Amino acid sequence: MTASTPDSHAPAAPVANRMLSMGAVIATATLFGLTYSLSAPLIAIDLSEAGFGETMIGLNAAMHAVGVLIVAPLLPRIVARTGPRRLVITALVVAAAMLALFPAMPSVWLWFPLRLILGGATEVLFVLSETWINTLADERSRARSMAIYTASMSLGFALGPLILTVTGSAGALPFLIGAVLTLAAVPLIASRKVTAPHFEEPTVSNPLRFIRLAPVAIGTTVLNAALETAGMSLLPLYAMTHGWVEAEATTLLSALMFGAIVLQLPIGWLGDKVDRMKLVLSLAVLAGLGSLLWPFVLHTAWLANTVLFLWGGLFVGIYTIMLTVVGSRFKGSDLVGIYAVMGLVWGAGALVGPTLAGLAMDLVPHGLPLFAAAACGLFVIYMLRVGRDT
Repeated sequence: MTASTPDSHAPAAPVANRMLSMGAVIATATLFGLTYSLSAPLIAIDLSEAGFGETMIGLNAAMHAVGVLIVAPLLPRIVARTGPRRLVITALVVAAAMLALFPAMPSVWLWFPLRLILGGATEVLFVLSETWINTLADERSRARSMAIYTASMSLGFALGPLILTVTGSAGALPFLIGAVLTLAAVPLIASRKVTAPHFEEPTVSNPLRFIRLAPVAIGTTVLNAALETAGMSLLPLYAMTHGWVEAEATTLLSALMFGAIVLQLPIGWLGDKVDRMKLVLSLAVLAGLGSLLWPFVLHTAWLANTVLFLWGGLFVGIYTIMLTVVGSRFKGSDLVGIYAVMGLVWGAGALVGPTLAGLAMDLVPHGLPLFAAAACGLFVIYMLRVGRDT
């Protein structure tokens, strides 16, 4: 019995390391969401108070996308040469430094290069956290692992505005809080108990190749970005144009985000039990039909919040399950490349979504839910045309 005791505990260390590794990567994903959701409204508010108009604020926001465009095509080769651990730590330190530097700059014109560098750093966190968590996930529970990952990222998106409600936008405090929280993930990733994957340098890094490899994944990302940014920007305004007061209108956004966090776990469990591509298609159909319910439930607060809670979970579930499919079908540098292109097209979706949704709201009273339904419908048609390809 004594001789067999060490063997009986042999698997414990790898399992413990795997859980610690997943926790560190999930924390990184949460901080990606927080960094983005804190910096975007904070910088916009500060620029507005400094006297800049919407055009200049929009150009500054575009610097984030430029940073993504610069970094994304280079990521597969960079991560193969430096390793994901070193690259994630560097990105966390750079993101924290950029946040801390914003209030220290003598001129807000210097915020433009800072925003570009911040965009590049957050793209590294976005892509490598997705790739890393997939290398750690077991195939039997991959969808549940990705559900926890997506829920944590959604939590980060929710925490950014929450920090602003507590600190306000004035002064350096909100920037410094974001910087300190970002640095908190460094010792987690740096721990040698955290397992870091190894990636070979790709033979081909053309983004078009990765789009051809995973067309549905790319379409999913555009859909997710377009509706997520449109909803975050315009949902309270939509409710207010139909008689809601501002305080109550923002609760709809909270309900949507809460659903995006909570419902990922049951959707992830389902993703490990059924055909994942059929599940993606079903979630897209349900999200499209669900958005058509918005005009009919808007007159009853509890019903509207319930529908938005369910819709948020179903809609974000599309992205969760698609991440799972990509992680299951691709490995190594191809996985990094696909996730990098997904990060790239996320910026395109985030640019197009609010623009088209705003135009729809100008044309018809219920333009926002009609836009959401149309976007989901087009995605369903696109997915059916592409077929079983990822």
